[in-house]
Amino acid sequence: MCGIIGISSNKPVSANIMNSLKKLEYRGYDSAGIATLSDGNINEVKSEGRVENLEKNFDLKVLSGNIGIGHVRWATHGVPNSINAHPHSSENVSVVHNGIIENSTLLKKHLTNQGHKFKSQTDTEVIVHLITENLKSFELQEAITKTLKQLHGSFALGVIFKDKPDLIVGARRGSPLAVGYGPNENYLGSDSYALKSMTNKITYLEDGEFCIIKKDEVNFFNNKGKKINKKILELTSKEESYDKGDFKHFMAKEIEEQPVTLKTGIKEYINNINNDINIYNFPWKIEEINSITLIGCGTAYHSCLMAKYWFEELTSLDVNIDIASEFRYRKNRFKSDTLYVFVSQSGETADTYAALDICNKNKMKTCAVVNVIESSIARDSNFVLPIHCGPEIGVASTKAFLGQILVLYILAIKLGSLRNEIENKVYQDKIKDLKNLPTLIEKTLLIDNDIQSIASTFNEAKGSMFLGRGFSYPIALEGALKLKELSYVHAEGYPAGEMKHGPLALIEEGMPVVVLAPRDSYYKKTISNMQEVVARGAKVLLITNKSTDEVLSENIWETIEVESTNDDLLPFLLTIPLQKLAYYSALKKGYDIDKPRNLAKSVTVE
Repeated sequence: MCGIIGISSNKPVSANIMNSLKKLEYRGYDSAGIATLSDGNINEVKSEGRVENLEKNFDLKVLSGNIGIGHVRWATHGVPNSINAHPHSSENVSVVHNGIIENSTLLKKHLTNQGHKFKSQTDTEVIVHLITENLKSFELQEAITKTLKQLHGSFALGVIFKDKPDLIVGARRGSPLAVGYGPNENYLGSDSYALKSMTNKITYLEDGEFCIIKKDEVNFFNNKGKKINKKILELTSKEESYDKGDFKHFMAKEIEEQPVTLKTGIKEYINNINNDINIYNFPWKIEEINSITLIGCGTAYHSCLMAKYWFEELTSLDVNIDIASEFRYRKNRFKSDTLYVFVSQSGETADTYAALDICNKNKMKTCAVVNVIESSIARDSNFVLPIHCGPEIGVASTKAFLGQILVLYILAIKLGSLRNEIENKVYQDKIKDLKNLPTLIEKTLLIDNDIQSIASTFNEAKGSMFLGRGFSYPIALEGALKLKELSYVHAEGYPAGEMKHGPLALIEEGMPVVVLAPRDSYYKKTISNMQEVVARGAKVLLITNKSTDEVLSENIWETIEVESTNDDLLPFLLTIPLQKLAYYSALKKGYDIDKPRNLAKSVTVE
């Protein structure tokens, strides 16, 4: 989950590398570093922690050179410190790396026996010494080909050489890597986001490929070292706003942007003239699909779980969901009439991409629900449904979650209509309600004061629970995840009906329990489950929707009411107070909300 940038230019590159590292910091912020070539030497500057620490490093101010590589690290092998920070260098070679080298221990032992000395605890350093060793016997291109064959695992690499002052080598297997083109300079980057400020012309490396980048030339090679041709793609020139504006954190801004996220998504998929859902270029006949499998990780998995309820409610499709890291290792029984839907904010999630790759190798029908349409998952899927939520910088996903469930809900409605399993009037009513949803989200966002006063109780408790039934259960899971991610307190989401089967033993006096009980078909059952935890002394925060009916319970600690809409859409509204609860809990603790410890935005390693 690290970030890579490389620039070969006719002018000094360190300032542009630094600017790109700031954009790549969502990929990792355990350490950062730069290496450039100047005066016939490889010069490194590395710092523990954030990119701002690197920026303050005095040595950076005197770092010169027209060719260089940079890196932000999310630690896998070795503790986060300046020694383990990338780049890693020998006298002749410097490397930045995203991924994991699975046979690094064996390679290190072999190289040590040959006299190589290691300075770090990382798996990456073996690449440096392996290239250095291979260059003793082979020319550059052949040495790179041999090195890549010796590496087991996943990687995206950027490499510079003391004796090759005009080039950078990039290589990919399993981790994303892109090449960018500019006037009198060319670029290497983990993704288009880091390169977009410098160019909109991009080529993506595929697995097994490597490239040699010079300031005025780029050549690509396959895994056998044979030269190949690659297409240059032109990215949209639309500029996105990435600053926090008047908000203290990106997450706060992104929570407040959710009405706009939904408006944009609805505008993209709903035709107001005929009140219909437009999903263009759907590549299969509707009768060719009899089941659907939804695959994701983390928050995206919760989106899949949410969608399962909708697909079961609105269609007769067989519906399965799977965590990508489990799917990729199971003995799956593929069926040609199944649509496999892969959900990922970045479109680069390693486990999700691996699951997609397995499906593609088995010639399955594949669909991507992603935020980045230039991403690996989008490019390698048969069909793409973008969520159109714009950049999301905060590591804990908020508006991307709502964007994902919006698109999945729209797909469920459309498939139900195409399969004649939803009456036309019901279909039209659901679209009408959907168009009103952004306004309801705007109103629901006005709950800050209520949430702020509640947040401290969750911080003071040793743990908490989030309970829901039916449509509310996936939202309970997502609410618990957000609190864990941001406040570092134990929180678990459960189906409310499961409490008596074990988790009830954890309830004790004063324990905060969030109960999601909108006035839907599960309402009375959920309230009954709530009574069970109230009776054991829990402090219940009830989140429901506005109604003239009174809540059928006493002894509730606090109640928050969201706006009312049809049952399908209540999960969107219930999500808002849970996002704010996690945000204000972390804010009261003084934690780094946009960059929670041990996490990174784009999970590009297994």
